[in-house]
Amino acid sequence: MAYRLGIDIGGTFTDFALVNSTGFNEDAGTFAIHKQLTTPDDPSRAVLEGTANLLRRHGLDLGAVVEIVHGTTLVTNAVIERKGARTGLLTTRGFGDILDMRQEKRYDVFDLRLVFPDPLVPRRRRGEVDERCHYDGTIEVPLDLAGARAALDHLVQEERIEALAICLLHGYANPAHEQALGEMAAAAYPDLAVSLSSEVCPEWREFERFTTTTINAFTQPMFDQYLRRLEMGLKELGFGGQFFVMSSSGGTLTPETARRFPARVIESGPAAGAQMSAFHGRALKRTELLSFDMGGTTAKGALIRGGAAIKVYHQEVARMHDFKAGSGLPVKSPVIDMIEIGAGGGSIAGVDVRGTIRVGPNSAGADPGPACYGQGGGDATLTDANLVLGYLDPEFFLGGEMSLDRAASEQVIRDNIAAPLKLSLARAAWGIHEIVDEDVARAFRIHASERGFDYRGSSMIAFGGSGPVHAMGVARKLGIPRVIFPVAAGVMSALGLLASPLTFEVARTRQIFVDDLTAEDFAGTLAALEADAMAPLLEAKVETEALSINRRLDMRYHGQGHEIEVSLPPDVKIEALAQIFREHYAAVHGAALLDAPLVVTTWKVEVSATPPELASAAPTAQGEAAPKGTRQAYFGEDYVAAPVYDRQDLGIGVIIDGPALIEERESTVIIGPGDRVQVDEFGNLIAELVRLS
Repeated sequence: MAYRLGIDIGGTFTDFALVNSTGFNEDAGTFAIHKQLTTPDDPSRAVLEGTANLLRRHGLDLGAVVEIVHGTTLVTNAVIERKGARTGLLTTRGFGDILDMRQEKRYDVFDLRLVFPDPLVPRRRRGEVDERCHYDGTIEVPLDLAGARAALDHLVQEERIEALAICLLHGYANPAHEQALGEMAAAAYPDLAVSLSSEVCPEWREFERFTTTTINAFTQPMFDQYLRRLEMGLKELGFGGQFFVMSSSGGTLTPETARRFPARVIESGPAAGAQMSAFHGRALKRTELLSFDMGGTTAKGALIRGGAAIKVYHQEVARMHDFKAGSGLPVKSPVIDMIEIGAGGGSIAGVDVRGTIRVGPNSAGADPGPACYGQGGGDATLTDANLVLGYLDPEFFLGGEMSLDRAASEQVIRDNIAAPLKLSLARAAWGIHEIVDEDVARAFRIHASERGFDYRGSSMIAFGGSGPVHAMGVARKLGIPRVIFPVAAGVMSALGLLASPLTFEVARTRQIFVDDLTAEDFAGTLAALEADAMAPLLEAKVETEALSINRRLDMRYHGQGHEIEVSLPPDVKIEALAQIFREHYAAVHGAALLDAPLVVTTWKVEVSATPPELASAAPTAQGEAAPKGTRQAYFGEDYVAAPVYDRQDLGIGVIIDGPALIEERESTVIIGPGDRVQVDEFGNLIAELVRLS
């Protein structure tokens, strides 16, 4: 029997999901999941140890695994923690200060405490070269290769750089000078990791392009070494199948492509969860959804519209000031549109200067972890609060593989929260829980309103180790009437890795008036991009017939400062381009009344392989299920005896009225008093909120 394995590294736990091509059913031996503490000093160690543990538990070896898909936040963490390579920059003379000048605007006009992150490349490691191209690609000043070599020698020999970003003015329009510099650097210093902006981010707007390319160079050596350790370790365990890496856009990449473009895997793991939410939504005929993922370190929200996760081409990493947009490092690459905040099981709670409870964004992580983990953690965390509230079984955490110390949780909450605020232990723990629910709800509310998404009539899909514990509370604050808890919700991102197709996308800026385009030029430009986007998939031995191609253009009226994205039908003719744009423009802005020339700014082509099939894990039993016991749980006023159910015992059609606790190995679903949950034909728990805020 051939298996596929999804592995998602989180800040606290590393998740594993093993399925075969016929679907997944743990009792039948075709579905297995596992959760293991992440090893922050070397994340590959948790991957290799967890893989071996999972397979050993089910009497398998890696020879039976034909494909591994891997998601990781390693690149994000390297940027946030500044644990990348010593990076240099070569740029056009006079443009060495782009990284410091940023966009020359304040992200909050009235805040006098504005903070910006330091560039990844300090000024002393930036070299300037004589060359100049116009926006249309014509050369004004030829490249001085000898002078560039002297600048490179200084960076390598004096500044001891390990990686180099090459970002020339208008390099997206004419990459010849960047390519010449890249070839020179590779010949002179073969061990130097080199990133060209014309390959990493061939788009206009210098600051975003420069920052994206420096992030790519900064993380490239680290990510390459990590993948090599991981591939070598898997090979030693007997793995001989295909290995893929999840990208931020919801598709997968070959290791070779991921090594070249680590900036494309910044939101690797979270994107898989959003893709899996869309997968469940399509199966349930619910195409408008809010995807809610909460793990040990962060909470992520994504919007599912029309059965697909919303995709954007801009994100920010390492925001410095109250998580405000504009206070981080921009990255221009395709990414699932998500809001992410520092709220998870390991989020540290304390009392702020105002005398109120504050939770996050700092996290206890996997080491030492929450106090209840018994690894020396001395801070009160969200997991400690949920344990004190009775939501977690200290003897059934991770299915009994890990026990929790409730006394330790009580002690840290009493010392750090209850005593300073003169609260009872239960009220202090409830305060931590409620504040996290409110923080998450507020973030999701803003994210949805900014995108014109009305979630009040839609459903929420909740997953992650902590998501099912908090989903009903968050949904109640948002006014969402229904919450869906899929099978294996605790490791759903790992399952999402297995539902994601091999994908690569190319975007390139080429500004031109629509009236100046000929049919041959239009078709030729798209064909060149298609060839570039298709190349990584063909290298992975994907058959051409199995590929699908999506073409999009960024367009605007002449004189406007921002564009809208226009999707092109497969057989589009250039004569229809103006009408297609006006229809998209009217859909976005309500009307398209301007009489101005149309401009194409950026051309985009995405090539995808056929998505893998992933069957559902519907239960076979039907009828009622008896609780396996009761537990005292707190729901805002007092502890009540709540029945505890084993999710595996719940058959199709079972209805449970709250309060109730529904446990599976990797997470616990909390159903409050008055609410109701039913098992559908796919094994999902469909919870209806009887009372909304």
